[in-house]
Amino acid sequence: MPRHADPAGLQALAGETMGTTWSVRLSNPGFAPLEPVRQAIVQALALVVRQMSHWEAGSDLSRFNRAPAGMRQVLPAEFAAVLACALHWARESGGAWDPTVAPLVDLWGFGPRPAGQPRACRVPGAAALAQARLRVGHARLAFDPARREAVQPGGMRLDLSGIAKGYAVDLVAERLRGLGHADFLVEVGGELRACGSRPGGQPWRVAVAQPRPAGAHAQPPPRALALRDMAVATSGDLWHGFEQDGRHYSHTIDPRTGEPVAHGLCSVTVLHPQCMQADALATVLTVLGPREGLAFARDRGMAALLAWRAPQGIEEAMTPAFAGLAQ
Repeated sequence: MPRHADPAGLQALAGETMGTTWSVRLSNPGFAPLEPVRQAIVQALALVVRQMSHWEAGSDLSRFNRAPAGMRQVLPAEFAAVLACALHWARESGGAWDPTVAPLVDLWGFGPRPAGQPRACRVPGAAALAQARLRVGHARLAFDPARREAVQPGGMRLDLSGIAKGYAVDLVAERLRGLGHADFLVEVGGELRACGSRPGGQPWRVAVAQPRPAGAHAQPPPRALALRDMAVATSGDLWHGFEQDGRHYSHTIDPRTGEPVAHGLCSVTVLHPQCMQADALATVLTVLGPREGLAFARDRGMAALLAWRAPQGIEEAMTPAFAGLAQ
């Protein structure tokens, strides 16, 4: 809902999608009708679910996952674009990001489950882990982006949950621009993209959660970022995970080892003009960890902020690109 101090021309819409929420703040000084805007948003989000959800049995992604070995599938344009981006970063990161990681995600208990059934996270046995790892590997996927064709090699299951929300944000932004709107802030499940500016020409201000130091009773105040024509995505262990035998297991799986990441990195924030790219890169850096992830981001000119737990408390480092954009 609009805040009390907001001008009347700054309007808000919100709803639910992908097991989370979405919101749009729209500078609408001419008070154009909001119903076409809402319809465009809902249709864009529904398209992403219809094509890329691994929770929906009828999605294009689920049909690919169920396909027999050797079956060739022509993917919708949006699905193909997201898969191409995911495979690019899989190659760039040496497999730290891998869109074929679904068997491992399921094995550790973080995958889709029937409605109403509680999450059953557990440490798998060595034999089951070895079997799941045999089914993971982006190099096994034959994909022709020009023809949008993907071939199921047998037993492969895609999981685009680390990039699809970011793409959904971008698609909503594209649809809003198609309706003639230039100034808005789109958010889906915590991933955001700011286009243009607030009424009065000020940048959009967003809040990014910060990790809680060990032993702290209260969550630190969020970090405020001023964004203009920029997206922000976050990843880390602030939300999901489980405890077993006194050890915390992150929900982020390292496809290279088949196990949850075990380093001290607890939060990653990435800025990028495209939310799809920011979303994928936040996951890449989370898997790589503080040292390797920071070097990866710096070497590629990425705008990233990494925070990790050290004996003396929370430490953080930002790339030069992030420092320049986050002023």
